[in-house]
Amino acid sequence: MDKETHLAPYAVRAAYSNGRVHPEAPPVARTEFQRDRDRIIHSAAFRRLEYKTQVFLNHEGDLFRTRLTHSLEVSQIARSMARSLRLNEDLVEAIALAHDLGHTPFGHAGQDALDERMQDFGGFEHNLQSLRVVDLLEERYGAFDGLNLMFETREGILKRCKREAAERLGALGERFLKNQQASLEAQLTNLADEIAYSNHDIDDGLRSGLLNTAQLEQVGLYARHRREVEALMPGIGARRAIHETVRRMINAQIEDAIRTSMTQIDDAKPNSVDDVRRALPLISFSESMRAQTIELKDFLFENLYRHYRVNRMTSKARRMIAELFEAFSHAPGLLPPEYQVKGGDQNEQARRIADYIAGMTDRYAISEHRRIFDMSEN
Repeated sequence: MDKETHLAPYAVRAAYSNGRVHPEAPPVARTEFQRDRDRIIHSAAFRRLEYKTQVFLNHEGDLFRTRLTHSLEVSQIARSMARSLRLNEDLVEAIALAHDLGHTPFGHAGQDALDERMQDFGGFEHNLQSLRVVDLLEERYGAFDGLNLMFETREGILKRCKREAAERLGALGERFLKNQQASLEAQLTNLADEIAYSNHDIDDGLRSGLLNTAQLEQVGLYARHRREVEALMPGIGARRAIHETVRRMINAQIEDAIRTSMTQIDDAKPNSVDDVRRALPLISFSESMRAQTIELKDFLFENLYRHYRVNRMTSKARRMIAELFEAFSHAPGLLPPEYQVKGGDQNEQARRIADYIAGMTDRYAISEHRRIFDMSEN
């Protein structure tokens, strides 16, 4: 039975996919993109997301979001939006669950530090690293390296890409060279990611005490929904009021995105994925909601991501990543054997060091740094 008959003509269908790098027999009891999702969930890189930071480092508290909980939240938002637009839910779920697999420990601080150290060796970018994880680094199958995911899943993981990298990626990089779009499923998951992290960072920021509700009253999207909660639920407790407010903010953004995207799809009239690729981006907020989300992100950037307590921790994290990279570069023998490159190829050795560091969890990176630099550790 065709499990994709309900999809819109512009949705991705496995039957018309660009397929897998290594051909495999089709699955029997699931779709190709369900198979991708399952492979991602069973991967080592996915499990490690539980101990990789979102904003707050993993050891700072059990209630803050990690890359794993964030990925699950993106998946939930993306699936609900995809259903309304008759897009391929299995594909958006696979993209959502895989989109952060290449993130370093310590969030963007770790990525920035690793990118600085890799400038002479092609740089480091977490989207490309996520692709490298699913294409090469996972070792679960005897017939091939990586997870051998479908083309469209891999495409969705790669949200952005510089020209020089795109030229090395063959068919996967063509859309960046031709200034074309990814599938609607990839566009939608990207927007779901934005919805998830902005709103849930409010919750974590308030929980940590780095933000307070008086500050958030400056943000139009938050203030409007907070007033709505107080009017409908007078006397509600502070914690519940925050949850109700954030929930309404997420819902408002989802509804706006669905409504706006439906209108843009109707106007563009795509009849295939190829039509989608040649069109302008079709999944987006309205201009009004976009302005509100920019205001929210600017607020979070100034008041949370640049908070002095966050700066202190990210400064330590950047230094730790930089010191690990330098130590391994000067003495590759400190690396586990599988990350040591024989033959003196500096570029390849640097890339394998980046693979090793990027694959670390927050707490493993802290422990490894202690093992390398603390004389009391073995």
